[in-house]
Amino acid sequence: MATYYPPASFYFSVEFHEIAGMDKDIEQRFQEVGGLSFEVETEELRAGGENGFCYKLPKRVKYPNLVLKRGLLKGSALIAWLESARDSYFTVPINDPWFNTDSTVPAIDEWLKSAKNAYSESKVPDFKPADLFITLLDEVKQPAAIWNVVQAYPLKWAVSEFRATDNTIAVETIELAYQYFLRTL
Repeated sequence: MATYYPPASFYFSVEFHEIAGMDKDIEQRFQEVGGLSFEVETEELRAGGENGFCYKLPKRVKYPNLVLKRGLLKGSALIAWLESARDSYFTVPINDPWFNTDSTVPAIDEWLKSAKNAYSESKVPDFKPADLFITLLDEVKQPAAIWNVVQAYPLKWAVSEFRATDNTIAVETIELAYQYFLRTL
């Protein structure tokens, strides 16, 4: 009978889908993945006359944010996706009563009209959440486990601190929220 050894956690891949340019190998390399877990929230119910215990009823499943870390890349498709999200999250039309064109000064009136036209003609970035696959690989590069993370979108981007006394690489940290994940293998 063959002995089973659990796979090592250092051999994995992260693949984003539906993001242009993410098919390059360099874009898929991460040094750390964290937050791949879930927790079931419960509600306690105390039954009348029963003092020995209380029932715990499941309510919903909570998923923490997914945290990805990798070396800082130049000209990254993932960073372009992050910036597209950042630029489209809070883009709303100007609907302010003070932002009108009924000024008594023609120069201000002209400036307000040009600002409104520039805004209405500008293109809002086309952002869509993305699915990603996290694959744990075995020693012969075959999948040992696959998690499909559904509808991920960025919440935070950070770069490691720069220190003149350290000899380390710059690491970017990307934090993503998502709907849920499924283990497919």
